[in-house]
Amino acid sequence: MNDRAVLHVKGRVLVGPEDVRDELWVVDGRVSYDRPAGVRDVRTVVGWALPGLVDAHCHVGLDRHGAVPKDVAEKQALTDRDAGTLLIRDAGSPSDTRWVDDRDDLPKIIRAGRHIARTRRYIRNYAWEIEPEDLVAYVAQEARRGDGWVKLVGDWIDRDLGDLSACWPRGAVEAAIAEAHRLGARVTAHCFSEDSLQDLVEAGIDCIEHATGLTEDLIPLFADRGVAIVPTLVNIATFPQLADGGEARFPRWSAHMRRLHERRYDTVRGAYDAGIPVFVGTDAGGQLAHGLAAAEVAELVTAGIPPVDALAAGTWTARAWLGRPGLEEGAPADLVVYDEDPRADVRVLGAPRRVVLNGHVVG
Repeated sequence: MNDRAVLHVKGRVLVGPEDVRDELWVVDGRVSYDRPAGVRDVRTVVGWALPGLVDAHCHVGLDRHGAVPKDVAEKQALTDRDAGTLLIRDAGSPSDTRWVDDRDDLPKIIRAGRHIARTRRYIRNYAWEIEPEDLVAYVAQEARRGDGWVKLVGDWIDRDLGDLSACWPRGAVEAAIAEAHRLGARVTAHCFSEDSLQDLVEAGIDCIEHATGLTEDLIPLFADRGVAIVPTLVNIATFPQLADGGEARFPRWSAHMRRLHERRYDTVRGAYDAGIPVFVGTDAGGQLAHGLAAAEVAELVTAGIPPVDALAAGTWTARAWLGRPGLEEGAPADLVVYDEDPRADVRVLGAPRRVVLNGHVVG
């Protein structure tokens, strides 16, 4: 569009779950609810408009082997964009993706720096692998490199034990989280198992990824501290396959992974019922393909979260949690248009009619 052209979105604009308007205008790449004067060049899009979807656990620039070339990272970002995901919290990556910030046609990324893991206790080529005495220094480093988040690996398989176990002593995580907060960063952690959770939450962590080990006795602690979870149910669906692959060497770990998988929906519903903030994340970029945010919203509904709240977990409330605007007056025009009301059936999210990023129709 030239500098006199505007985009007119008509139909139903879902500014919030109950705040529904008839239209919005996009002027100079930003949302307006006032018709601009003297407009002659107008492009009209009709349908149900939502803020761009949020994937709060995604890895642009990463595959199962580690960092990927720029052209591969670009394809990952475009896949997310074309599926309607316009805001990503990149929950750990060894790649430098700052170049994405210069592209108006790619999703906005909030980075958590590189994963910080215990030595030989995570996927090869993903993380800084360190010992507890270095944790504070590495957290400070990644807090300065990221966009307000730091990512720890809270637990992983201990080969000597033959099962998942916590990676960090309590004192180390207390000091590290305090340092991140001093530097203005929030902290999240990969956690599959039960035994890492209490120490991390009591140490002041802000979010737990996956949270499959969340038990009834731990739920009140999470709720009281306001610790969010990003369940990544589309990723947890792979646990049985992982368990089959590791059963010969680590039968105890395999049985544990199956138990975590079997109770996954009860875990998420229990967290939601207790008032724990739950957000959409896919864990794309490791073992999983990109563009799965709509599928994750549907998984939250399957777990028992009401459809409107599951939708909010990947749109309105997720953006507020990450400190990014939705469809407020003057906000960047990042929105997705659908043929039907996604509040009535979240499966609508899998078929966007139009994708608008920074005021431009890109899909």
